[in-house]
Amino acid sequence: MTEPDVVVVASGAGPSVAVPGAPTVIAADGGLDRATALGLDVDVVIGDLDSVSAGALAAAEAAGARVVRHPEAKDATDLELALDEAVRIGARRVLVVASAEGRLDHLLGSLLLLGADAYAAIELDAIVGDALVHVVRRERALRGSSGELLSLIAIGGPATGVVTNGLDFPLAAETLQPGSSRGISNVFTGTEARVALDAGVLLAIRPGAAEEASAA
Repeated sequence: MTEPDVVVVASGAGPSVAVPGAPTVIAADGGLDRATALGLDVDVVIGDLDSVSAGALAAAEAAGARVVRHPEAKDATDLELALDEAVRIGARRVLVVASAEGRLDHLLGSLLLLGADAYAAIELDAIVGDALVHVVRRERALRGSSGELLSLIAIGGPATGVVTNGLDFPLAAETLQPGSSRGISNVFTGTEARVALDAGVLLAIRPGAAEEASAA
């Protein structure tokens, strides 16, 4: 995973994972508390600020963080606002740190959000709980370990012309449909896998990989 320009930390609890440094850290509302727990210095706090602790917010403001307040009645989640802010400041590589706990609708919405057209120009990765998630448009090379699980899930429409290398069960110019289990539970044969496609968006999900990387 390439070092990011921006780290976006979403609200919610999660394991202690290794987060690479970045020039800019954006906290989505209560993500400020998670960022503080992970030892990250936050540059921007954004959201309706209904879930961030008062102490963490006061400390961030005292340290010079920019606070962008939105009304509670808004048309986007705090995570979407944070990703939009990353786009606004010109980020090219973004790492999202999110929780796998809490409400199922929030988790599903957050995963689908990663593949939105608004972020097509960004190389986007995420730590979700103890998993690593990579957004694949056109082509990505993924570094892993032999025997590691990798699932490919199409979102937003069919992923066509999917070709993989470095996996136990190769795909050769195939189409993965949203809702299909065709790409679930593939396996790294070595330390690198390549995924390419002609059109569409894939989420490449590596269960447990974030926690394993932290323990290494």
